[in-house]
Parts: sequence; C-alpha cells; structure tokens
Amino acid sequence: MTLDGETIAIIASNEFEDIELEYPLLQLSHLGADVLLVPVQAGHHPRPALRESGTKPVTGRFGTPLPPEVMAEGNRYTVAEFDDLDLEDLDCVLFPGGFSPDHLRVVDEVVEFTREAYERGLIVASICHGPWMLVEADIADGTEVCAYEAIHTDLENAGATVRDVPAIKDGNIVTGRVPDDLPEFTEAVAEALESRELETPPA
Repeated sequence: MTLDGETIAIIASNEFEDIELEYPLLQLSHLGADVLLVPVQAGHHPRPALRESGTKPVTGRFGTPLPPEVMAEGNRYTVAEFDDLDLEDLDCVLFPGGFSPDHLRVVDEVVEFTREAYERGLIVASICHGPWMLVEADIADGTEVCAYEAIHTDLENAGATVRDVPAIKDGNIVTGRVPDDLPEFTEAVAEALESRELETPPA
C-alpha cells in the first residue's frame, strides 16, 4: 500500500492524546503521505496550565509538544497554520483524542472546516474522544462509529450507531476506539484514502 500524493492534516489543540497523534504521523508518513501537523491554540496547557502563552507550543496530555522536538520538520511532517489550510489541497482531516477535541469543538472555524471537509468527500478520521468533532459538525447522524466509551451517549444522541470494535469506515468517516486500536484505525484510514483515490475520476 502506498499513500504517495495523499495529504493528511492532523489537527490538535492542547492536551491531545500524545500517542494518538504520534502513531498516525509515523505510520501514514511511512506509507508516503504528506502529513501536515496543525496546532490550534485552544484550551489549557498541561503542566503547568497556562491560559495564554506566546511561546509555549500546543502540548499533549503527556508533554509532547506540537510539533515534536525530537522529529525535524520536513521529513515526516510539515507544520501548517490552521488559517492557511485549503480543503482543495487535502485528502484527509484527522483528529486525535484526549481533551483536544473538547477544546476544538468550541472553535467555530474548526467545526465548520470539519463539516465542509466531510461534504467535499474528504476522509474525516477521528479516534477515542475525537468523534466529538463529528457530533459538533453535525455529521454523525446515520453513521456507524466507534469511540471511547465516555462519548458513546453523545454519539448516539447525535444519531450515530456506536459499535464496540477497533475501527470503522462508514462512507468517508473513519473512527477508532482507543489507543490500543491505533494499528487498526491507521490501517482503516490508509485503506479509506486508497479507495477514495480509486473512486475519484481523473481530472
């Protein structure tokens, strides 16, 4: 499987689940995708919680900065500003879990971006608490999804059918359950991108 020519935007705010960003970044870039890391300053910084900081980067629950300092930009990823994203240039939008989705769901621009990405047929992928973005963007209704158990009721109230499986692809939505399911989730994202490419007629 190759994802050469595919562009994936991983969008995260403070207190994202570190491994849910790192694993897809490594695996999808290894398959050839161009990965954009998109930090959005929303929510509190962990350890210490700083309401505002002009210098501290978006940080994961376990301390991973975004972008990660141990990986140089330009090989596995490129950093992008959210305001510079263009859906015409993307094939997939991916949301890690943790507390990040709870922060992002109140950022109107990110919610609208997610809705438009879905309507344009891009792959919208999310894992763990990430499917909260599907609820907020009003695109969960009628879909089969999986997610962390704490948000099952939210998804069901939004009209989704929740299944207790590692990963699900339903149309152009891909969801994953918990960090242990990252291999299945990432594989489902890659397969969705590959099948989307096959279904897209040549220009």
